[in-house]
Amino acid sequence: MEIIKHRRFDFMGKRRIAFVVSVVLVLVGLIAGASIPLGRANLGTDFAGGIAMRLEFEKPVEIDRVRKLLKEAGLEDANLQEFADPKKLLIRVKRTEELRGVTKTIETLFQQKMQDNPFTVASVTEVGPTVGRKLQKDALWAITIALIGILIYVAWRFELRFGIAAVTATFHDVLAVLGLIYILDREINLLIVTALLTIAGYSLTDTVVVFDRIRENLRESRQREPLVPLINRSINEVLGRTIVTSGTTLLVLVALLLVGGEVIHDFSLTLFFGVIIGTYSSIFVASPLLLLWKGKGKLIRDESLLEEGKGI
Repeated sequence: MEIIKHRRFDFMGKRRIAFVVSVVLVLVGLIAGASIPLGRANLGTDFAGGIAMRLEFEKPVEIDRVRKLLKEAGLEDANLQEFADPKKLLIRVKRTEELRGVTKTIETLFQQKMQDNPFTVASVTEVGPTVGRKLQKDALWAITIALIGILIYVAWRFELRFGIAAVTATFHDVLAVLGLIYILDREINLLIVTALLTIAGYSLTDTVVVFDRIRENLRESRQREPLVPLINRSINEVLGRTIVTSGTTLLVLVALLLVGGEVIHDFSLTLFFGVIIGTYSSIFVASPLLLLWKGKGKLIRDESLLEEGKGI
């Protein structure tokens, strides 16, 4: 598919700038990751412990009125989330002790102060601090196992150096997106972890497509073509596929962001960032990382092959 004809973009020529951007993104992600166990990030009840109550009122509810009532009751840390239906409301309270007491307090408060708008408790989710810490460890293990699986798969399909580059790029994507969520002060919960794992899979798919073309061109050139222009040519050859895949995925995510509702808004936003960063990393992170491998492998047998690209 010829989306852009006669493509000769010098992606590798911008790799130094891209690495600087990536270092900044990764550093922010590392700060976000370190903040989670310290409780300094905006953790959801899944990780921090607390309650999540979903209420359904008979009439549309006034958010400002509810927020004022909760503040007067000493629940300043309560987080309110609206739905598309103005009669529904989600209340999250991060509390590590007396969870059932907090639930009863909220019910009694609304029964007494909002008698003109009866309600029913649709659901109550309670998570204690011990469970929250366990979920944090489980989420970390899930991401770690996913990265190990990616390394094994790509190393088996290509070479070890390709696998290391793919894992590094995927790790970069997860940290970068986590950093953006942290900066925007979005709530980090199990749904966000699910999105991060989805991003890892998406990023790997895009990276494998680029690596597959690089490997094919390496076989065809038989080391006659310098590596930097060869990688540039490979990326340009799959650029049309990348634009179509990423573009259509982003269109769906934009629709979910606009009309999907509050429940999946942060999930959709995380995936939106992930698709953009995943596409960027397959071009500007994973591929340039192959140039850093200067051992005596099949990919780079002769240091002179880097001369046209002037190294890194």
